[in-house]
Amino acid sequence: MLLPAASFSQLDRQKVGNESFFNQQGGFFNYGDKDKVNIDVNVWGFVKFPGKYLIPEGSTVQDLISYSGGPSVEAKLEEIILFRPKNDSLGNFKDEIFSVTYNDLFWEELKHKKDRINPILKPGDILILKGEPRYFARDNVNFILSISAVLISLGILVVTAISVGKQ
Repeated sequence: MLLPAASFSQLDRQKVGNESFFNQQGGFFNYGDKDKVNIDVNVWGFVKFPGKYLIPEGSTVQDLISYSGGPSVEAKLEEIILFRPKNDSLGNFKDEIFSVTYNDLFWEELKHKKDRINPILKPGDILILKGEPRYFARDNVNFILSISAVLISLGILVVTAISVGKQ
């Protein structure tokens, strides 16, 4: 009799007020507060930990970037996009796209301006940090040093073999 009841029980990660503070499994991160209403949002693009996040209602774009480990080196912080898909139950009758920049989120001088943008997230929001891979000279230095070490080792081996052969 207990087996059917257990098979229809609710998954722990989908509960409002989940006890665990942080759960990373397959790109799902739980920062939910057990005493508040939590919402599901997504972070895509050039952040350290992209994926789906369960966060407290009232969290902002800046909060979500922090939860996701911050932007990666390749991120273009002038091109942060917040996509809010159509959701009739929340009063969104069409898809909305907001453009946010680094200056909107982090500059101290702009904190008290009325035109400062740091949107409060709603369920289903998708935050996208654009970017592109960047070239760093230090990446090639390791490669060049590795090849140089192999060539020097081969040269020493050849010189040693020749000198042993002459004796």
